[in-house]
Amino acid sequence: MSNSDEIRGEQEFIDTLYARVDALRAGTEAGVTDALAQGNTPMQARLERDILVAERSGLLAALNAVDGSLCFGRIDLTSGTKHHIGRIGLRTDDAERTPILIDWRAEVARPFYLATGHTPMGLRRRRHITTGGRTVTALHDEILDLGDRERTGHEDPTGDAVLLAALDAARTGRMHDIVQTIQAEQDEIIRAPHRGVLVVEGGPGTGKTAVALHRAAYLLYEHRELLAKRAVLIVGPNPAFLGYIGEVLPSLGETGVLLATVGELFPGVKATAADSREAAAVKGRADMADVLAEVVRDWQSLPDPVITIEHDREVLMLDDGLVKVAREKARAARLPHNVAREHFEGHILNTLTELYAERVGTDPYDGGSLLDEADITQIRDELAENPEVWAAVDQLWPRLTPQRLVADFLADPVGYLPDEDAAAVRRPVTREWTVADVPLLDEAAELLGVDERLARARAERERETQVAYAQGVLDVSYASRTYEFEDKDAEDSEVLSAHDIIDAERFAERQEEDDHRSAAERAAADRTWAFGHIIVDEAQELSPMAWRLLMRRSPTRSMTLVGDPAQTAEAAGVGSWQQILQPYVEDRWEHTRLGVNYRTPAEIMELAAAVVRAENPGFEPPSSIRSTGVRPWVRATDDLPGAVAEAVKELTPEEGRLAVIAPRHLHRRLAARLDGVTAGAEPDLTRSVVLLDPRQAKGLEFDSVLVVEPGLYGTSDLYVALTRATQRLGVLHTGRLPGALRTA
Repeated sequence: MSNSDEIRGEQEFIDTLYARVDALRAGTEAGVTDALAQGNTPMQARLERDILVAERSGLLAALNAVDGSLCFGRIDLTSGTKHHIGRIGLRTDDAERTPILIDWRAEVARPFYLATGHTPMGLRRRRHITTGGRTVTALHDEILDLGDRERTGHEDPTGDAVLLAALDAARTGRMHDIVQTIQAEQDEIIRAPHRGVLVVEGGPGTGKTAVALHRAAYLLYEHRELLAKRAVLIVGPNPAFLGYIGEVLPSLGETGVLLATVGELFPGVKATAADSREAAAVKGRADMADVLAEVVRDWQSLPDPVITIEHDREVLMLDDGLVKVAREKARAARLPHNVAREHFEGHILNTLTELYAERVGTDPYDGGSLLDEADITQIRDELAENPEVWAAVDQLWPRLTPQRLVADFLADPVGYLPDEDAAAVRRPVTREWTVADVPLLDEAAELLGVDERLARARAERERETQVAYAQGVLDVSYASRTYEFEDKDAEDSEVLSAHDIIDAERFAERQEEDDHRSAAERAAADRTWAFGHIIVDEAQELSPMAWRLLMRRSPTRSMTLVGDPAQTAEAAGVGSWQQILQPYVEDRWEHTRLGVNYRTPAEIMELAAAVVRAENPGFEPPSSIRSTGVRPWVRATDDLPGAVAEAVKELTPEEGRLAVIAPRHLHRRLAARLDGVTAGAEPDLTRSVVLLDPRQAKGLEFDSVLVVEPGLYGTSDLYVALTRATQRLGVLHTGRLPGALRTA
């Protein structure tokens, strides 16, 4: 066949494929529309309708998300069979349900990523199909059976054309999937067994984030039943990063994953404030768990000197000794503070009952008791109705929320922390929280627990409200039905209404059952949710307290941790995988390393590696697979804002993105000279020029990068900043320059 015949043949397949997609989409949309149109239906029908809407809307979302390049490859087996490979799997609509498109995650698709001329895995040919929308624009064929003499005219001798084209393509401000170019070392990690902890270490540009996201998609495919129920959590370093990676999983047909930062993992709280480096380091230390436990114990106080309670004209006194006995008995239950309060209440009521019974029920002649068991029970019940008793309990063993506990502690940490640490974390009581506060809130929630009596009472109140609402709906339905039949004969009026076949309580129960939120949506609202799998990006940056939070959310310890100790920048970051994992899984974890740098050209990587080697002579960076021939430049200036503005004009690509990476305190000055660039807000990574600090740049990539005042960065921050570019790098400085950059 000629070149054009090959393209025409693939185009015919693509047309057939999208005809099937359009039919599915039309059927899905029609099904959703029809289901939504059935508004006034009996309860069970409405429930079925809502489920149908949820399922078909999910399918519709997946189809829409992957529409751009649904099919990207083909494998030709030596047996003569051919399989087209794509982002999702599709079958015919007949009884045979024959596969049309093979999901990239299926085992039969694996040779597309792993086959080589030396190990062809039964393949004769591997074809990469490039499309623009629904149009085939290019084919690249790799011959794997060297004895096969058939040629199509689309042969790619090296097999690298598609990969290099993807690496050289202009960036858009959003990460794209790598499903078409997954390399063998990446495929091994993506398909690794999901049980246990897998650590994926890799330097800048090794694709570890993309591998982690594709691993999430693979696990959801391979273990759908389990993970669809328990959900997958992906933890990123900051909101900008989550926005950057947010389109990858939808493009692979997966929309049920929860993406969050650590600062978003306590329901009802979103971290918006910032800590000093010193405060974050103190809050992140593992011993903060013991500190908070001590804070909780101190809320379980003793009278100073006594608490008096008036009951039925008698004055009862709770002194230090009596309360101490009740406190120790409550603590002996080893329950969280709010849960143990019920035990404390019981002991206090028993103590007060004994005091009162002795006062009013002792025989003055022989000292015996005049009260029987029923009298004692009555006295206890009456004391339980006395507001002064509950005021005393609230003073001695108050109900606490995590927010109150942590806020009060941070307002006055003296006595719990060394003076220097206390000064670093002290702040007025506020409703704003930092990322480092969230693990403290989570720890506090564990220490405090939830008083189930209050939860049950709240649930009962909510149920009463729902039943009342349901009764109102039924009453309206009955009234309208009565009006509808009032002029009809008796036989017609015997038609049953909702009022006849369901009561308000059952109606309310069915309303409660109609929770069609995805597992990810339910997990986001539930602090105690146990995820089926957790993926952590930039894992080396998390503090010991943050790890305590995450491990609570993964009781099975099914996790993929992605990071690079050489890029550890946070003062609270653990940095060592052994230190992170030993307290939780000891040595029961696997470690793998990605060693190829796909992003950073060799010229830039050489400069970045020199910065690290100045501090660590034995440092070995990942090996860059490409060279652009363009060396990075370093310039001194006396007019920093002006020089930045000129450099931005020089470096901004015709297509793609430029990042100016500078210390945060310079952002306002620099933004004033850059058109359309703002300081102080979360960056919009889709703009042609963005202004970031080194921490915001972690995990991101741009066509060109301008690094400003590198002498003000730590080594790891500078290493991160220098390795964000895929094409060109410039450095501007007014002051001190790190030695490794002086020869650039």
